Amino acid sequence: MSEARRSPGDVLREARQRDSQAKRARVLAAVDDLKAKGEKITFLAVARAAGVSNWLVYSEGVREHIEKAMKGQSAAERRTRQSGKTASAASLATDLALAREENKALRQERDRLKAAVQRGLGAQLDQSGTKELNQRVSELLAASERLAAERDEARGERDALRAKLAETEEDLAAAREAGKRMLRQINRPGNP
Repeated sequence: MSEARRSPGDVLREARQRDSQAKRARVLAAVDDLKAKGEKITFLAVARAAGVSNWLVYSEGVREHIEKAMKGQSAAERRTRQSGKTASAASLATDLALAREENKALRQERDRLKAAVQRGLGAQLDQSGTKELNQRVSELLAASERLAAERDEARGERDALRAKLAETEEDLAAAREAGKRMLRQINRPGNP
């Protein structure tokens, strides 16, 4: 068909066919990629890896390719188990027990080393720190005595100020009383 004779329906049909072929090619490439990576091949995994809908991986021509890859992967796993290339449950249990023993020994060694470091630090503190600690204690005692003296002096000043305040309040009360008497005397009838 020439370009001039193609109807819009023909153009749309060709575009769909190209899109379908591209998606199918992506599905086949995804299957090969999963095989190469050693990942489990499933219909869902292939659809996700190819970025296509689930129905496409079940369609004729694609489904057979995925099923063949799944069977091949399953057979390879069976051969690997039978040939002894993978570890048995007993072997894995033995490895686990050995790893636990090694961890236990490492924890004991860590605890011994930690205790030795603590003893060494304690001895260093005892030797070099005693003089410095005594000096610091003396400084703190002197500061404490100075602060106690300042506190006592501040209490004395406070008591003196309280006494002065009480005396001033009494003087003020007496002055008010005298002022009231004077006003009464001035306001009495008969006073000029």
